[in-house]
Amino acid sequence: MKDIKKITPQVWLRRAILVVLDAALILFSFYFALLLRADGAVEAAWWPHNRALLYDNLPWIVALYLISFLVGGLYSTLWKYAGERDLIRLGGMIAVPTGIVYFVNHGLIHGVLFDSANAMAAVLIFLLVGGSRLAWRLFLNHPIGERMRGVPAKDPNRPVLIVGAGEAGAWAINVCKSNESYGHPVVAVDDNPAKFGQTIHGVPVRGTLEQIPQICEKYNIHSIIIAIPTLGGSKLNHVIDLCVSTHCAVQILSDPQLVGAGAPQQEAFRELNTADFLSREEVTLDIGKISGYLTGKTVLVTGGGGSIGSELCRQVMRFQPGKLLIFDIYENCAYELLMELQQKYGRDIPVTVLIGSIRDKKRLDEVFETYHPTVVFHAAAHKHVPLMEVSPAEAVKNNVLGTKNLLTSASEHGVERFVQLSTDKAVNPTSVMGCTKRICEMLIQTFAGNTDMKCVAVRFGNVLGSHGSVIPLFEAQIKKGGPVTLTDPNIERYFMTIPEAAQLVLQAGALAESGSIYVLDMGEPVKIMDLAKQLIRFYGYEPGVNMEIKIVGLRPGEKLYEELMMDEEQDKMRRTEHNKIFVAPPRQIDLADFYSQLQTLAAAAEHNDEGVVKQLAEMIPTFTPTRSNLKT
Repeated sequence: MKDIKKITPQVWLRRAILVVLDAALILFSFYFALLLRADGAVEAAWWPHNRALLYDNLPWIVALYLISFLVGGLYSTLWKYAGERDLIRLGGMIAVPTGIVYFVNHGLIHGVLFDSANAMAAVLIFLLVGGSRLAWRLFLNHPIGERMRGVPAKDPNRPVLIVGAGEAGAWAINVCKSNESYGHPVVAVDDNPAKFGQTIHGVPVRGTLEQIPQICEKYNIHSIIIAIPTLGGSKLNHVIDLCVSTHCAVQILSDPQLVGAGAPQQEAFRELNTADFLSREEVTLDIGKISGYLTGKTVLVTGGGGSIGSELCRQVMRFQPGKLLIFDIYENCAYELLMELQQKYGRDIPVTVLIGSIRDKKRLDEVFETYHPTVVFHAAAHKHVPLMEVSPAEAVKNNVLGTKNLLTSASEHGVERFVQLSTDKAVNPTSVMGCTKRICEMLIQTFAGNTDMKCVAVRFGNVLGSHGSVIPLFEAQIKKGGPVTLTDPNIERYFMTIPEAAQLVLQAGALAESGSIYVLDMGEPVKIMDLAKQLIRFYGYEPGVNMEIKIVGLRPGEKLYEELMMDEEQDKMRRTEHNKIFVAPPRQIDLADFYSQLQTLAAAAEHNDEGVVKQLAEMIPTFTPTRSNLKT
């Protein structure tokens, strides 16, 4: 009964139509088979008598075939995806009633139906019933059928809109013409009035970027290709919103550096991703300064298999290090990264994966003694705010004590430069995780002032697409049909892409004013409600109409608004020579008192209870815990 309730009226109607169609095909098949058996001699004396007997017996014969089809599941088969196995099943469904008709014919009707006519009817039924299904399948996959189903056509003549009438737009048009799988460019848009009414390789320029929705409707556009390499930041966001609103397939240049080169046959364009429609201005790097401290050097990246750590490794490889050490406790991601780098740079690249934990001082000493790295990027950390609220002792052991182990071992083995990745959650923290990262910043400053190692911390906000970030969560919820869960309608966060964060970390490492905390320019904060709505529309739904947004309340340790600077840093914060990196000057820390508190914190972390949180609050006066209880 449950299955019956799930069948919609449209499905019942479709099945009823198929039953009527099959009944007509069976009737026709038996009549035509008898006609073939008579060799068309309808004027023969026996023809009227045998035809009348056939008519008398056709009702039960047709019913017999239809029952076989129903029992065999013919009407529940999705013929759009049918294959050889489905045709074999159809043959079995026809063979059973054909055999029954044969025995009934010989035992009860006494040869009214010729055996040859019965066999020919079975063949005709197979050809007509099976052929009708396959013909429907071919129709559905035809451009006309795809348009009826609302699916963008895949034929070479499907209309394509080119966004951009410059050099990249002209190149995109040539690519489409050399590779018909991309479709047929019929119109272009550009914001340069001088180009209106002109043609590029036969494609007319008919409007501005703001007119994309109207032009798509006018020209029946199926696909849009964004071909403006210089488009970025809020302008690209707006153009993508316009394109997505048309419900056309949207692509963008896969590699702007290909523009002007010969037309590639594959992967000239790629599908949009979330980093595109939350685009920020491109980062400009001082390549010379970064090369100066990376090229030819041995570089260690802790947490190298993670989302930020792995991108750091990719960026470091661009500068040809003497050796890259990927250090991670989780071997699977580190191994996948190694395979990726070997595929890109060759199997003999100087990359080594080292499995271990920053909690294990002896393991760290082994690594430093064996490989002698001169640069360390420290990305290993427990970072999930709600999880660390339940396990504060683990956050302390890994984030604080692990970082202290790493700094100690690095300073003992001649490391020249140490770059710690921090977070905006370390500013006026309300979570255990944020509090531990603030202590890590303090550790950086104490080691900077008491060792020869250049130690800096780089503080930034949320990173698009990193493990556990909000965007992959929203995407998974949307793909499952919703609802999209939001903690608070007013919550805001800073965002940047993974490559942007990694590049700015490398740039901050080049600045390396020891003891400094570098703060990355995160732009304007993004309202998560707006982000959720953008993502929902990106996947073709409408918020509140066919995709629910559900407010679930703030999680333990979570803020409504994140901050990038502490109050005492605001006035003293200054811009560096890089326009997206600011620096907070070193703070004075009482070394003896700080290390005494660290020892007390380490002792408290032996037990996962409120004692850990109390000691964190003792060390960080701006820490305001939002936890209501602790489950151990």
